[in-house]
Amino acid sequence: MTTPLISVLRPRDPAEGHRSATPLELFTDLCFVVAVAQAATALHHAGSEGHLIEGVGHFGLVFFAIWWTWLNFAWFASAYDDDGAAYRVLTLLQIFGSLVLAAGIPRMFEGEFVLGVAGYVIMRLGLVAQWMRAAAGDPERATTCRHYAAGISAVQVLWIAYLFVPHSLDVPLFLVLVACELAVPVWAERSGQTPWHPHHIAERYGLFYIIVLGETILSTTVAIQQALDEREVDAALVGVVAGGVLIVFSAWWLYFARDSAAFLSRVRYLGTGVEYLWGFGHYFIFAAAAALGAGLAVRVDHWTHHAHASEVQTAAALTIPLAVLLAALWAVTVRPHAPSGAEAARYAVAIVVVLASTYAAVP
Repeated sequence: MTTPLISVLRPRDPAEGHRSATPLELFTDLCFVVAVAQAATALHHAGSEGHLIEGVGHFGLVFFAIWWTWLNFAWFASAYDDDGAAYRVLTLLQIFGSLVLAAGIPRMFEGEFVLGVAGYVIMRLGLVAQWMRAAAGDPERATTCRHYAAGISAVQVLWIAYLFVPHSLDVPLFLVLVACELAVPVWAERSGQTPWHPHHIAERYGLFYIIVLGETILSTTVAIQQALDEREVDAALVGVVAGGVLIVFSAWWLYFARDSAAFLSRVRYLGTGVEYLWGFGHYFIFAAAAALGAGLAVRVDHWTHHAHASEVQTAAALTIPLAVLLAALWAVTVRPHAPSGAEAARYAVAIVVVLASTYAAVP
């Protein structure tokens, strides 16, 4: 039996056994990582040129657009993915939008948002169509689905209007629109919780984290390869390689030390909103992990005399995202399981040591 091209979406069972990521979801992650790589590369260049603060600001804004569209896709798919023809086509439309966004990232770092917003709107239009299909196929949660579609559409109109505001208002208005984006799922889910799958969501977040760490490894490897093309290996570069690899290995280990699926299963029906803190808090985990690659590449530039930034600035490009990653890992993945003061103290000491090493010769 063939699936019609245009069909409604039925809700998935949130207790379905052996639920795992689909090939389409993995393909989507891979395409989104193109945008992550573009953002990390732009941050790398900003850090090497001595514009770290400005670069971090642009990176934070750009990464939100990448992460937020990925997050919305992941949670929707967890609740309504039927792998039908219409679902695949609309998902591919969102992937196309992510590639347009990726192409616009260098311009966004220069304050030009037209192409980036265009890609973002394309992705969101595909998601609105999916929510309307879900509203038709899930009468019990039709109001929730329509609220999602209406909220996303309204915010997209605001994003288009954002292109016409004075540049002096870019940052404050961006933050207002971010708040609007975050409010949409909170408002929509008040009408009825969508049937997202705890184990599936935990796996999706874990896979995306691995891909982001992989991008960090790749960006560092490329920077080192370029350095080796110009000079012989010395102790400084060996230190960057060894330290960078250990940082990434440790970042992976710390994230997967706790069972997020079990935690999400416990909070799924409590109605406390803890799942929002877990889901939204991953912005800092993913962004910091992506920024690590840029920071390591900046350190390579420093030792190969390609960086125009000071030694402390290039060190901060590495230690600040690592400190943010540690703080976010504790808040999102550790504290829900081990809220004791002793566990918090361990992470606090690690964060202080990392930040203090900014002023060391080899952070």
